[in-house]
Amino acid sequence: MKVQMVDLKSQYEKIRDEINTGIQECIDTTAFINGPAVKEFQQEFEKYLNVKHVIPCANGTDALQIAMMALDLKPGDEIICPAFTYVATAEVIGLLGLKPIMVDVNENTFDIALEGLENYITPKTKAIVPVHLYGQSADMEKILEFAEKHNLFVIEDNAQAIGSDYTFTDGTSKKTGTVGHIGCTSFFPSKNLGCYGDGGALMTNDDDLASKIRMIANHGQEKKYYHKVLGCNSRLDTIQAAILKVKLKNLDQYSAARNTMAVYYDENLKDIAEIQIPQRAKNSTHVFHQYTLKVKNGKRDELQKYLAEKNIPSMVYYPLPLYKQEAFQKYVEESYSLPVTEKLCSEVISLPIHTEFNQEVSDYIISEIKNFFN
Repeated sequence: MKVQMVDLKSQYEKIRDEINTGIQECIDTTAFINGPAVKEFQQEFEKYLNVKHVIPCANGTDALQIAMMALDLKPGDEIICPAFTYVATAEVIGLLGLKPIMVDVNENTFDIALEGLENYITPKTKAIVPVHLYGQSADMEKILEFAEKHNLFVIEDNAQAIGSDYTFTDGTSKKTGTVGHIGCTSFFPSKNLGCYGDGGALMTNDDDLASKIRMIANHGQEKKYYHKVLGCNSRLDTIQAAILKVKLKNLDQYSAARNTMAVYYDENLKDIAEIQIPQRAKNSTHVFHQYTLKVKNGKRDELQKYLAEKNIPSMVYYPLPLYKQEAFQKYVEESYSLPVTEKLCSEVISLPIHTEFNQEVSDYIISEIKNFFN
């Protein structure tokens, strides 16, 4: 049986005509850079997210870097981020001469843990970067309260949770990425809203920040050949925007399909004592960029090896805390340790999940997991 982590080809087959038409229009007009589709996608994405400004860029890592550049942070300023996340979250902090302060996460929802976070605050702390890991929101209401108390900027890393809704205690809700000062996302092909190459975007409701972000992403210029600040060259290609326009129309349907697959996994795996199925946060919808189990008997690596032997792919997001990566050694003492992060790095395993739910394939995956634990 052929099993894929993400089935982009089958997804493409369903939207082939629209995708091909959009690409061909771009080629026919030769509007490869800043063509009409970029502006159209930007406007449609703003409407979907109910946010004032979307600024497309070249990739999600650029989005994070540009966000921090726009906040006038100074070398040595400290940025709080989770240690259990993809490297880009902290990588851009170090690249800008800032200091990543890598903290622990919640054991069941994988988002940044607020308990004990006060201990990391110093006069140099300027921002916090919550990561909406695997497809659901961090607890943004409490994060905003914490940030306001300590006068911090909030930069949302929303690369894995586009389309997720966060609900506040007063009943109002917002799309992830639109809650903090700036939201950042990636359109990497395997993302829930993915293009066919690299792409990214920043989101904000702040007019001044939006203007500055646009300027930084365009070589620091508002007017051609007049550069107010040092910026970078980061833009979304027109062909990718044309693809994203088509896929944005299907995003809620894609999220529903991923949830169907996740619920099917839940129902069939919940009674296996040695694993824990994903926990849903009460104040967030889940778009299941990843379906991540915790293997509680120390046999995660054995399970992954067994699945591979059965031609079932799986991934470990992430096998090593950021502070144990060689690239970040200068930011922490050798003895630095975060117990939950280290525990998760030895327990988590993500199963195939995508928009093209196939019960026969899912049953095969489930049966082999059960066989392993029996």
